[in-house]
Formats: sequence, C-alpha cells, structure tokens
Amino acid sequence: MPDIRANSVLPARRRDVVLHTADGLELVGELALPAERDPVATLVCLHPLPTQGGFMDSHLLKKAAWRLPALADLAVLRFNTRGTSSPRGTSQGAFDEGRGEQYDVAAALDLCEAEDLPAIWLLGWSFGTDLALMHGCDPSVVGAVLISPPLRFSGPEHLAAWSESGKPLTAIIPELDDFLRPVEARERFAAVPQAEVVAVAGGKHLFVGDTERVLDEVVRRVAPAAYPLPTSYDEATQA
Repeated sequence: MPDIRANSVLPARRRDVVLHTADGLELVGELALPAERDPVATLVCLHPLPTQGGFMDSHLLKKAAWRLPALADLAVLRFNTRGTSSPRGTSQGAFDEGRGEQYDVAAALDLCEAEDLPAIWLLGWSFGTDLALMHGCDPSVVGAVLISPPLRFSGPEHLAAWSESGKPLTAIIPELDDFLRPVEARERFAAVPQAEVVAVAGGKHLFVGDTERVLDEVVRRVAPAAYPLPTSYDEATQA
C-alpha cells in the first residue's frame, strides 16, 4: 500500500459550500464527506488568526480534510471566517477579534444541521480555539478539540460554561508553544474538570512536522474506532 505523504489527498466527496450568517454575510467553505459511506461524526474546523495568515487551508485543517473522510469516516467542514481569504475565495465582512465571529460559528452549525451531519465536534486551532470556547458550547455540539489554544480572546466565563455543560474538551498543547505551554495549560484548564490536556513533546505552535500526531489525537476522541490512523492507504481496501 502506498504511504500517506504530506500532500496526499485521499478519496472523498468534496464540494464548495457557502455559509450564511445571521448578520447577513456569506462565508466561503468546503465540505468533505467519506467517498462511499455516511460519516460517523463531523469536524467543524475553526482556523488560526487571519491577521497572522490563518485561513481554512492552514495545514492541519487542510490535511484533516484531505485524510480523515477516507481514514476515519469523518465529515470535515472548513470555512473562512469573516474577512478571511484563501484560494477558495474571500468571506464577506471584516475580522472582529472574536466578537462578530459568533455568527460565523453559528452559521457553520446551521449548515451541519441542514446537511443532517452526525456528532458535531469543533476542531479549533489557535484563534479558532477561542472561537470554540467563546461561541461553540451549543446544544448541537458533542465536544471540542483545541490545538495550541492561546486563551487570548476567551475568558474564565467561557471555561465555566464548558465546565457546566459537561461536554468533552481536549487541549493539544505543544511543549514549546509561544503562548501557552503544558504546565500553565493544566492550571488554566483545571477550571473544566472534564478537560484533558495532551502535551506534545517537542511540538511548536504551528505543529510543523507533527501532523500525524495531532490528527491521531483528534481521531482518538472523535472517532475512536479509527485510532490509530494508518500510515498507508489502499483505495481498494476502503471500498
């Protein structure tokens, strides 16, 4: 079987989507579904800070969409938050430091409902983790996985809301993060008793070179039957 490489794009049903926010904006995105099966769960991807180059194609999220429909039977929704551009296009509106983005998160959840997608999980990375904490504790959401959370825009009240919800929360923390390292992360997330902090030895904020480890940790929570992810892929065995 051929090895899965950094640029491997595995089979999936992929199509462009447009999200409509309650404040009248159109956001561009993509929905990837398993090629020949119904998804077992759904990832709603929330990208890093757009003012620092974050967008729906930020590498961990793009590789989740490239691999996880085939390897873990997951639906993967990626989109550009307001004012963010990528090769897919530019979403309307302007960056709002996590405030107006509440409507972006809600629009993504609305699309999942319209598509009848199962078991919705939020997958936030950096700024996207703040959006998940601030705006994602919704009845339709099973839980959240947070990659490199800086806890910059979110506050104690958002952690308290997740604590009260009882929803599972996993924080994947790089050992050498620029903003929040494992020791402090454990202290901050202690406010959420059900939260799990996963330290990644040698990891940095962007997790360059650590894609497989991060996606394994995501799948371990969201689709445990598919854990650990294979390192090779034979399309004939997946039919």
